[in-house]
This record gives sequence, C-alpha cells and structure tokens, in this order.
Amino acid sequence: MKKNHLAFILLICMLFFTACQNKSEKIKTLFGTTISEKTVDDFINLQMKLFDISALSIAIINDGEVVYHRVKGYADKEKKILADKHSIFEGASISKSVFGFFVMTFVDEGILDLDKPLYQYLPNPDIDHDDRYKKITARLVLSHRSGLPNWRNDFPEKKLFIGFEPGQYYHYSGEGYQYLAEVLKHLLQTNWAGLEAEFQKRVAVPLNMKHTKFIKDNYIRNHKVQPYDKNGDWIDNDKNAWWMNRDSVFVAPTSIHSEAVDFSKWMIAMMDKKGLTNDSFDELYKPHSEISSGFIKKEYTLGLRIQSFFNLVTLYTHSGNNYGFSSSYAFEPKKKWGFIFFTNSEAGDQFVVNLTNKLLLLGTQKKQIAIGATFVFALILFMINLFLLLFNKTTLMKIRKPNLWIGFIVILGMMVSFYLMLRINYN
Repeated sequence: MKKNHLAFILLICMLFFTACQNKSEKIKTLFGTTISEKTVDDFINLQMKLFDISALSIAIINDGEVVYHRVKGYADKEKKILADKHSIFEGASISKSVFGFFVMTFVDEGILDLDKPLYQYLPNPDIDHDDRYKKITARLVLSHRSGLPNWRNDFPEKKLFIGFEPGQYYHYSGEGYQYLAEVLKHLLQTNWAGLEAEFQKRVAVPLNMKHTKFIKDNYIRNHKVQPYDKNGDWIDNDKNAWWMNRDSVFVAPTSIHSEAVDFSKWMIAMMDKKGLTNDSFDELYKPHSEISSGFIKKEYTLGLRIQSFFNLVTLYTHSGNNYGFSSSYAFEPKKKWGFIFFTNSEAGDQFVVNLTNKLLLLGTQKKQIAIGATFVFALILFMINLFLLLFNKTTLMKIRKPNLWIGFIVILGMMVSFYLMLRINYN
C-alpha cells in the first residue's frame, strides 16, 4: 500500500505543478496557461537578437484588453534613435483586413453590393479587353478569387491580366484590392486623400485609432522607423520607384501605417463586434476561400486568414511584408485573445512562428514539458496496471486497481482540460 500511496502523492504533485499559477504570471496563452511579463520580455529580447530585428512594437490581448505592450530596439540604428510608443511602422498586407472592415461600412449603408460586378460601378480600362473581368465582384476581390495577379509589375509585360475564371480558385491579389479602392473613391467622387479622410471618419476615429493611416501624414513621417533587411542592413526606400510613385496613394492592400496598441483597437472591435452590423461581421468571419486542408486548415474570409486546428480552435490571422517591414496578428474571438506585432525588419515570418509555437499557444517549453510529462505519467500508470490486472493476477490486485483508476481519471481529466482549452474555457 505504501507504493500505492507514493504513486498517488507523486501524481497529485505533478498535477499541482502543472495546474497552479504563479501570481506573477498574468498573461494567458491561447490554451489557457499563463506566462509572466519577464518570460515574454526575455523571449522577445532573444528572438530580436537571433533574427537581427532592429525594432519591434507588440501587444498581447487577454479577455478583450491589452495586458502586455512593449516597444523595443532602435527606430534608427545608424543614428542610435530608440523606438518608443510613438514609433510608427508599415503594416504591409495586414492592411487588407482593415480595408475589408472599411469596405463593409459601405455595404452596411447600401452604397456597395458585395455581389454586383465592379465594372458596373467603375469600368477598368486596364483589363476591359477580357470580358471575364465583368464577373469580378467585391466579394471575389476581398476573398482573393478575382483571377487577377498579386501585382502586374511582378511580370515582364507589367500589364494587368486575368489568370483564371473569376470565382474558380484562390489566388492572392493586391491588384484586386486596389481596383476595389478605385471603386470606393469613384463612389465617393473624391481623390485618394478624400478616401483616407473617409477611412478616418468610418473606422479610425470611431475606434480611437489616432495614428493608423493608409496615407502618411506629418506625424507618421516624423515618427516612422527606418527599414532594415534580414541581414540588418538599412534599406533606402526613397530609391524604390514603385513606392515613390504611390507616396500619396491609398494603397488598400499594403500601405497602412500603425503601431501595436493602435492596431489592437481594431482587433478588439472585431472581437466585440463593434462598428458594423451583425450581418457584416458574419460576412467578415465566415470562410470564402479554401487555401489548404488537413489538421491545420487554412481559409480566407473577406480580408482575414483563418487557421483552424483540428476543427477545435479557430484563429483569425494575417501577416504582412514590405521592403524592410513585417507584421502579424492573430486573435480568437470567443476567448477575446490575440496578439499583434510590427517590426522594421524582414524577419517577421520567422519571428511569428517562434512567438506562437514556443510561447503564446501553450506557454514556454518547460511548461509544455510539464504538461506532457503529466499526461505520459498517467498513461504509463494506466497501461502498466491494466496489463498486470489482465495478465498477472497476484495479491497486488488491491494496489493495481486504484492505480488503474488514478491513471484513467487523470487521462480523462487531461483530455477534457485540453478540449476546454481549445474551445472557450480558460480554467
């Protein structure tokens, strides 16, 4: 019986070790474990050094509120200017998510119909030689099924074309988003500055996003961080003709400027369903295009990417990459959990993989090992005693039966706990 008691005590200790939460650990991971601010700070410092990231602005959201915010590194390495809470970054392709939200304000007012061909609002002379373009709608554009290329300049001819029947496939397209921006500008009978003003009126001001803009103003120009490549070398974007020609253009798929706290306000509005009708939120959240299938399923909505893990938990995400800048966000609406970061580096893709997999999904590797060890211990306890009960009947039956039930209960408890972590319940 002493061995039985010892096993039971060991099991309780392991469960207590994995379940209890240090009072200093205030940040919840997606699966409900907790991590301390120091743990996050140390992790970010290491990753920035590993990937030679000059500056980073990051915010983590728990229960619909920002619980962690940091701005680290240099806004300008050459001049040794530190980044701070006023520093502004390019968001690149996360622009598409906010632009999708912006578009839905026009849908709510009946100004734009998601399923009306765009040429009926504004013909596009760059593509009107192909009648298939008359099938392109706002819905197909926002869900990347328009058939248009990402950018015409990626091809030697530098001419706009349709690669497949609109609506047939998923193909990422910045050109489609910009065509839709042209349509909005036409509907408002304004210019690009006027479209920016309309974005401020419909989205930025109501959500208190003070320094989030598609077209740079003086504040952004004065506070924008310098861009660096993956090797940490400075990039002179003033020599980039593509960007210079669009300096005062509302580039819907890629020109948003912001920082972590400001952008988090849009994410929280998405989770709280503020700023649009329920029908519009339903359209924004539901999948429209399949990107890939499998255990980790990827789909695209009207501006957001969906990642579904075993059909148990669903993350709404997007990442962005411009010359010298990268960004990424993810949020889970039911748990009101999420994160957003901006960098003035092209290493954001590697950073976000480590940030999610090694920290924000389940906690640190030590915590993951502790949880895994508890499950393995319970499984071994259950299997050994099941085998001995079935094939080696001895006087130790009285010990093995309790051990068998202990193992079974812990396995069942762990499975239920993981299920609840993946669904809604944090506790």
